[in-house]
Amino acid sequence: MLLKNVIHIGLLVVLTTCFSVAQVKTSTLKAAQLKYSKVKDAYDNKWPTLKEGIKAISINSENYDIYIRAFKHDKKLEVWLKNTDASSYKLFKTYDICASSGDLGPKRQEGDGQVPEGFYTIDLFNPTSNYYLSMRVSYPNTSDVILKTSKNAGGAIMIHGNCVTIGCLPMTDDKIKELYVLCLEAKNRNRIVKVDIFPAKMTTENIKLLEANYSKDKLTFWNSLKPAYDYFEKNHSTRKVLTDAKGHYSFKD
Repeated sequence: MLLKNVIHIGLLVVLTTCFSVAQVKTSTLKAAQLKYSKVKDAYDNKWPTLKEGIKAISINSENYDIYIRAFKHDKKLEVWLKNTDASSYKLFKTYDICASSGDLGPKRQEGDGQVPEGFYTIDLFNPTSNYYLSMRVSYPNTSDVILKTSKNAGGAIMIHGNCVTIGCLPMTDDKIKELYVLCLEAKNRNRIVKVDIFPAKMTTENIKLLEANYSKDKLTFWNSLKPAYDYFEKNHSTRKVLTDAKGHYSFKD
């Protein structure tokens, strides 16, 4: 009995320690970011109003998931939120992408000026960016690496302020404050911030426009993105993205 109690106590200590470390790691991101004046300013000026807006759509501002859809042709970036225990997202805001680079179609090599298309996450927050504030998109993903057309697929694809770009998704400084705070709040709780980038809203009208103006190779690639777009349009929820050995996407609930 004594040995059993010792084992139970030991396990409790280990579990408590692991939980405490996870909590510290989670809260450290926001605390570290708030040491920078631009981030503090963004929180002071934007977060109170954002919280009211989140509450207005019945989302808990202390515990939400965030999903971003960007449309290159439309120059729009949508922000969708959901309570973490909910199955579907609600549209929260739509921002203008205020400058463009390259053409419609995926990014396939370093220096091609292209904005990527595909399925990504936010994997870094830069509070000292030359473009006011910036968040890095996780390009290249597995598919991009497989399908690259040169030795280097490129990288450093950002959502940022300052309204100028080569291969990134720029917004005004005022709007990047909002988006940065929204994403940082979710990331601070170890939530994955998904970013899906499409050539355009994949409506019937836009598909016809793409078919009339772009190559079969691009159309084949865009058709591989469309199931994810269609599923979200119908269900307001995302699917798990899989990539096969040839770089082709598939999806799983």
